Amino acid sequence: MSQCRSFEPIVGANSKILILGSMPGVKSLQEQEYYAHPQNRFWKLLALLFNEPAPQDYAAKKALLACHGVALWDTLGVCEREGSLDSDIKNETPNDILGLLARNPSIRAIFCNGGKAGAACKKYFARSLPPGVEVFYFHSTSPANARMNLAALAQEWGRILQYLK
Repeated sequence: MSQCRSFEPIVGANSKILILGSMPGVKSLQEQEYYAHPQNRFWKLLALLFNEPAPQDYAAKKALLACHGVALWDTLGVCEREGSLDSDIKNETPNDILGLLARNPSIRAIFCNGGKAGAACKKYFARSLPPGVEVFYFHSTSPANARMNLAALAQEWGRILQYLK
């Protein structure tokens, strides 16, 4: 088993929502970038929802988040895992999501990207969230979630737009 460590959160002063993944996959850890696997639909999905061109480099990806009031982090800070599958995660330790929310009271909704992110959010944070912060559980943008195409993900994930007005 390899020890995996998530990245620092991407959060701005105007963040209105927080998207939570579980733990970066192998490609993301190698590149030190969220959602770096070329088959992950996360960045394409956000560009589609925001009606913007898909960002090509990491600086543009982070700028897309900042421009639209989106914060990004992972539910887990440390775990053991071989490969990239969430189902292989062992010995997990959560990130300080509650601390992040306390420092950023403008965040009013959390959107969990996939089953493991949702399960960890329920396990570690859901009962202690600040008043008024809602949590939503979405299907994963991961290439492992082949049963949902980009259009189906956009229909589900489109709910984030109402929290960004």
